[in-house]
Amino acid sequence: MLCLCLYVPVSNSLPTECEYFESNSLPAEFNPLFKLSVVLPSQEFNTYRNWRQKIVKAGDKDLDGQLDFEEFVHYLRDHEKKLRLVFKSLDKKNDGRIDSQEIMQSLRDLGVHISEQQAEKILRSMDKNGTMTIDWNEWRDYHLLHPADNIPEIILYWKHSTIFDVGESLMVPDEFTAEEKKTGMWWRHLVAGGGAGAVSRTCTAPLDRLKVLMQVHSSRMNTVCIASGFSQMIREGGVRSLWRGNGINVLKIAPESAIKFMAYEQIKRLIGSNQETLGILERLVAGSLAGAIAQSSIYPMEVLKTRLALGKTGQYSGIADCAKRIFQKEGLAAFYKGYIPNMLGIIPYAGIDLAVYETLKNSWLQTYATDSADPGVFVLLACGTMSSTCGQLASYPLALVRTRMQAQATLDGAPQMTMSSLFRHILRTEGAMGLYRGLAPNFMKVIPAVSISYVVYENLKVTLGVQSR
Repeated sequence: MLCLCLYVPVSNSLPTECEYFESNSLPAEFNPLFKLSVVLPSQEFNTYRNWRQKIVKAGDKDLDGQLDFEEFVHYLRDHEKKLRLVFKSLDKKNDGRIDSQEIMQSLRDLGVHISEQQAEKILRSMDKNGTMTIDWNEWRDYHLLHPADNIPEIILYWKHSTIFDVGESLMVPDEFTAEEKKTGMWWRHLVAGGGAGAVSRTCTAPLDRLKVLMQVHSSRMNTVCIASGFSQMIREGGVRSLWRGNGINVLKIAPESAIKFMAYEQIKRLIGSNQETLGILERLVAGSLAGAIAQSSIYPMEVLKTRLALGKTGQYSGIADCAKRIFQKEGLAAFYKGYIPNMLGIIPYAGIDLAVYETLKNSWLQTYATDSADPGVFVLLACGTMSSTCGQLASYPLALVRTRMQAQATLDGAPQMTMSSLFRHILRTEGAMGLYRGLAPNFMKVIPAVSISYVVYENLKVTLGVQSR
């Protein structure tokens, strides 16, 4: 066992020793403990300290600020697996070695252009046997104690936000590489995702309208089930009425996606990240704030969607007529009813969706990723569906209260309640289950919505010339 220490030259004093690796409670077979000392110039101390902090942050599972032996071994195993995936992605020829041309090509794919001389300089820093190529052992030995916070190759395969549209639009935006931003691939991805969302929402619109009706009208005394709800809608307005409110639901995709993406990119700069891809906590903060900005911008369209979905046949001649009547009768404030529970719902939805997706992703990488980080279509669909479902389940009570607040003016004799009073009223009159009215049709639309989104997205990518990964 080696204990790595640092000696920093201090004027008029003996070198100051800073232990890096804790050696308490080691098994007996590791005694005696041999010590390896590394002497660094004083100007490199900050570099060493930053490196040490990254190592501890990456491997410290019990959050005690230091690494024990088991944590260190776990870190090495986990990091070696990531390094092997990156090595495989760089090895374009699949010959077990990386040369200067492969380094140039891989960096070019990420938007970084270097000369052959610069690529050879990178090779020489890792090449031990003078062959001007890097094998797996040289790559691993060089990088094993250099923690990687984000590996773009893995992240590119696991994009899901612009693909999986389940009609809620509260997911954290995707990361785009510098090359995608430079070539305009980012907007093609957004257009393909928006088109997929429009088709998906249109196909599942009857279930979405049924959910709104159950959220507003269903109670202990007036139970609305799936079959009776569909029968009621068809009887009242015919088959066409099943899609009432879908127009505005599709129209809001484009502005919301564009605003969310632009806000996300600006917030990334404000939080001081100089990385191309963010960590999970940074993505949660930036994504939640971007979602809040986007939702604030298009929220009146959310109110219009609810009012149109609840409207009777012939009540409104269109979106503009609905907006005009609301403004004349209730004023401008009516377009922001339910705004607070809607904003509060973004954090649990985005947080749980992101956490579940990252957990499933890491679990798959640890268990099944041997030669590639590409999980395949079915794994992506399963992970996206499960994470979206968990996020919706966590934020559903807030979504229900938001919808009821948006609809209060349409209910004859109904009092205009605040968010907290509406929560208390539902719990008192309907119990905890009252906060989950309409959950069944909401979950019924998740799998078809995700599947349709993915199929349409892949076809639109081909049409728009988006490179497949």
